[in-house]
Amino acid sequence: MLAALNSQISTLPYGQRPPELYDPIRYLMQLGGKRMRPLFTLLSSSMFTDHWQPFVRPAIAVEVFHNFTLMHDDIMDAAPLRRGQPTVHVKWNPNVAILSGDVMLVCAYQLLADIAPGQLTTVLKKFNRCAAEVCEGQQLDMNFETRTDVSEADYLDMIRLKTAVLLGFSLEFGGILAGADEKNTRLLYEAGESIGIGFQLKDDLLDVFGDQAKFGKQVGGDIIANKKTFLLIEALQLAGGEEGRQLDKWLQAKNFDPQEKVRAVTDIYNSLGIHEITEAKMNEYFALGLTCLSQISVPAERKAPLVEFVEKLIYREN
Repeated sequence: MLAALNSQISTLPYGQRPPELYDPIRYLMQLGGKRMRPLFTLLSSSMFTDHWQPFVRPAIAVEVFHNFTLMHDDIMDAAPLRRGQPTVHVKWNPNVAILSGDVMLVCAYQLLADIAPGQLTTVLKKFNRCAAEVCEGQQLDMNFETRTDVSEADYLDMIRLKTAVLLGFSLEFGGILAGADEKNTRLLYEAGESIGIGFQLKDDLLDVFGDQAKFGKQVGGDIIANKKTFLLIEALQLAGGEEGRQLDKWLQAKNFDPQEKVRAVTDIYNSLGIHEITEAKMNEYFALGLTCLSQISVPAERKAPLVEFVEKLIYREN
């Protein structure tokens, strides 16, 4: 399935002129990545049919939309790296990245137009709701930058919107394309949403404790930017005395050595057991997702490829 996805992605005719508009799209799409979302769609559809090949192009719509959000998110986050390579706004400039991202959204809709006419209205309604929720999540994430009262519940709802709903749609989409009934497509959506929350918590964890060479993004970037992650929110609730004062000092610091700040805050996280707390919460959501998958009414052997893929996400290092 991954080979089929990559083959079609490499030949997608986004456009040619002007090259400054389309070259950044090809650049970002060819950086690779896990292709998790379109794989979710194809693995989901394959639970209900052996003929998943016609769904490759519609599945790529989810990947194009995801990369559109990344291109714009990287501008907002001033991120220097994406998958170990310069981000589009760094390699070109922010204006190019904004406009190329806009065209990617158009391309996603063009790919969705390939699905059966009888399914198109349902899919578009669900996709539009999902797309709006992703934007809501991104706005909440930006709002959190200036808030000092972000709770664990606030954060989990934000990542549900920003990250998890697209994974939920991706699984649900595969079921719809393959003709699954409403109960099964609902379970697919719920599974994807829970797995998506677990996936983002894993991402938060890797941002602090991951291996730079494997992670593909700047390790410690969330700490440097004072990003309200699950780890920071838990630390703010637990830190007291000297740890609390040190954490507040680094959060308030305007001029600092980035690597020194990352080391200092990571030490505070270690002393508070933040790694273990985050991992426990992450595993809670992964377990919820796997429970939903177990309730889908198809034989276990047809679920096995999707379950194996989810388990790889649980133990990933990038």
